[in-house]
Amino acid sequence: MKNRKKSEQNGVFAAIRMAAGAHPVLTAGTLLCVAGSVGASLVPPLLLARIIDRLTAGIPLTVQAVLLYFGSLALEGGLSSAQESLLVLFGQKMTHALRTEMSRKLTRLPASMLVRQNPGEVAARFSGDVDTVEALFTSGIISMAADACRIVSILAVIAVKNTGLALILLLVLPLFALFTRHVQKRMLAAQLDNRRAVAAVSGQVPETLHNIRTIRALGLEAYREQRYDRCIGDSYAAMERTNFYDAIYSPVVLVLNAVVVGAVMLLSASGNAAVLTLFGMSVGTSVAVINYISRIFEPIESLGMEIQTIQSAMAGVKRIDAFLAQPEREQPPARATAARGDVVLDHVTFGYGEKHVLEDFSMTVKQGEQVTLVGRTGAGKSTVFRLLLGLYPPEAGTVTIGGVKVSDITDRERRTCIGCVEQHLARVPGTVLEQITLGDPAISREMARRAAELAGMDAVIRALPQGCDTLCTDGMFSQGEWQLLSIARAAAADPAVLLLDEITANLDAETEARVLEALRRASVGRTVLSVSHRIYENLGGRTVEIRTPGLE
Repeated sequence: MKNRKKSEQNGVFAAIRMAAGAHPVLTAGTLLCVAGSVGASLVPPLLLARIIDRLTAGIPLTVQAVLLYFGSLALEGGLSSAQESLLVLFGQKMTHALRTEMSRKLTRLPASMLVRQNPGEVAARFSGDVDTVEALFTSGIISMAADACRIVSILAVIAVKNTGLALILLLVLPLFALFTRHVQKRMLAAQLDNRRAVAAVSGQVPETLHNIRTIRALGLEAYREQRYDRCIGDSYAAMERTNFYDAIYSPVVLVLNAVVVGAVMLLSASGNAAVLTLFGMSVGTSVAVINYISRIFEPIESLGMEIQTIQSAMAGVKRIDAFLAQPEREQPPARATAARGDVVLDHVTFGYGEKHVLEDFSMTVKQGEQVTLVGRTGAGKSTVFRLLLGLYPPEAGTVTIGGVKVSDITDRERRTCIGCVEQHLARVPGTVLEQITLGDPAISREMARRAAELAGMDAVIRALPQGCDTLCTDGMFSQGEWQLLSIARAAAADPAVLLLDEITANLDAETEARVLEALRRASVGRTVLSVSHRIYENLGGRTVEIRTPGLE
């Protein structure tokens, strides 16, 4: 319940409200500029009508009148331009806040949820869906509100100048609104279908690249191509439906514009006294009315485009809200002291599905002891590590370090408690120093230097053009050196427990010896658990065999 309430508070519009509150000057300036633009758009036709009426009455044109008219046009154009600029800036601020909130959400998701995420779909939410939300502000909600105010204002002016035209528009606009709603519903459905298809396509690209060797070895190119074509076809069909409604919308607006102008001009020239009571007007007023008619249909046409933008954006909003609504990890309160001591798994049962990987499993590793976990593939060796790292909670039993449940260890404390070295270094963009520190301000440059020295990488790093500040690139280190850098990363925060997961599985004998020597140095004074298929990789201490439940 707590997580659900928190997720509801962290939806798209909640993040936007917070961002708007963080930029009050920009928000207020945008709204004032929009209001000024709407008011300024009403002035030029009224001034033009007055000028024409004075000319038809034989009053000569003055310079002041001309300057006033062109000044009103310049003011309208300036405010309109400022409105567009501020809306773009406002939209960028909103999407930056939204992407920040989504990034935070990723860090708060449990591991079980993360592994079920489709990478392509998540990437589509961060890029395409967030971009549509930006359009929601730059050419969506605010623009639609401005156009709606402009329409109402023009109707009010027309009602004063030509009552009959106002009545015609009041009859036409509801019908046009129904037509717009019809288009709106179908465009929303098409946008949702397109989003789903694009997400499927985005997910297949990295999946194909990741498994390209298997695909080529098994001759599955045609199968993958068919799957990709189906997704592309679904996206194409959805876009075709969107384009169809988009194509018929603008012509309908233009035809309505022409019909209303023609009807009003014919009625105002009919000569019938009863008709002229409603439609009679001066030459200047007729010019202003024609101008207003074109101006009222222009925002209505824009309204249709804005509705399309909003529908597309709302499809993105729904997908982002679904992402932000996912349950989060429970965040334990901060602890005064770090968890250090014996590592204990007490009657632990755990599985990734219905089948248990560990069943009533118990193990104790004394502080400072070194233990190697062995067993057949799938027996649960790596699962023990994931439980110790707090990535998954056990279904039964407890996992503790120094008497503290791993679920009670905070994210900030975890790195000083447990260090993990895997088969391959997960590189991050940045320098060699950032590979070791991972941007953690708690790890100083001196701590990183000592960790590199412990791993036997200090001489290699010093030989680089800019030392530890050299940007990491492909090929700058050998596979063994990358692995040594991984050891430095794990040891940098001086953790009490060190986890080693098959770290020499893909190394040659010479490199393996170098890595094992670095590990022996890094293991001094620490509790060490290693996973291995080969007993000779044991760094010392005892060996614990993990067996698959149900097998002898």
